Amino acid sequence: MSLEALSGTTDRSLLLVHGRDFKPSVEAYTDLSMAALRSGIERDCPNLLESFDAIQKSVAWYGDLNAEVLQARGKYYDENLDIGDRRNALTALREITVRKKFGIRQYDQLPGKSAVPEAIVDIAAPILGAIGLCVPMIRTVSQDFARYFDRKSEYAMQVRARLREQLCALMDRDARIVLVSHGTGSVVAYDVLWQLSHDPDLKEQYGDKKVELWVTLGAPLGDANIRKRLLGAKEKPKTKFPLSVISWHNVAAEDDYTCHDNTLADDFKMMLQRRVVSAVQDYRIFNLAVRYGKSNPHSSIGYFIHPRMTKILADWLKVGDTEASPKYTF
Repeated sequence: MSLEALSGTTDRSLLLVHGRDFKPSVEAYTDLSMAALRSGIERDCPNLLESFDAIQKSVAWYGDLNAEVLQARGKYYDENLDIGDRRNALTALREITVRKKFGIRQYDQLPGKSAVPEAIVDIAAPILGAIGLCVPMIRTVSQDFARYFDRKSEYAMQVRARLREQLCALMDRDARIVLVSHGTGSVVAYDVLWQLSHDPDLKEQYGDKKVELWVTLGAPLGDANIRKRLLGAKEKPKTKFPLSVISWHNVAAEDDYTCHDNTLADDFKMMLQRRVVSAVQDYRIFNLAVRYGKSNPHSSIGYFIHPRMTKILADWLKVGDTEASPKYTF
């Protein structure tokens, strides 16, 4: 999707990165995601609606690449049903008009709520990683994400190129950027940020450019088996980490097995020690999204509309004035 299609009236830009699995069209995904983010602002910080509407908005979308991998494995996707269910989830979440309601009491009442998947991953991941079975385990859950770690595949390079093109275009404009990545999209975002910092073909032009705020939602970056497969993981400390982020906020939902290791400040504390990032802050939340009649703590809609995400975005919006532009609906 072109940046012009979602251009606001300021130099501020919000760039979303989705994660694994099938995704609706870029238009549908963008509309629903921005509507969820805007709904949180409208609920908690209505005075910042014009500021939110004024920022440029875009999505680094690679849903077609995910679909190609999954369909080759015989997977089927009903896009209209998916869009309808995402809308239903957002409608239900919009009905929660008090931010204090996004707590454990409401979460415990959700249908199908279960801590079992996260508990299984907590136990299995270290064992399988120690005996070299981490990627096969990922492959059983997410064939497209497993393909990302397949060095013989071009999928990872194509996915990173999609995000890199969008991010570099914003940096070329000297935009003030908030990068929001969901799930395994946070791995893609990390790798691209590392490339811009250290790749010989990129660092001269982009090595000094910064993302003001990076927000990771349900990110698997706390998993040691994932971290050792990140770009730069085997480098010396000087070139091990991205240098392109000022502040990093990580939000992890209870029972979201994708981020079963839900804290990142401890895993990336060397970035702080080496002063290549100003902050790495962790938050634990309850994701109240219900998908297909069952609690889904990894739902992007649930993360986007949550008061914690709203607070992070609102704090960023408060720094400086913006002007109004067209509103998002769905």
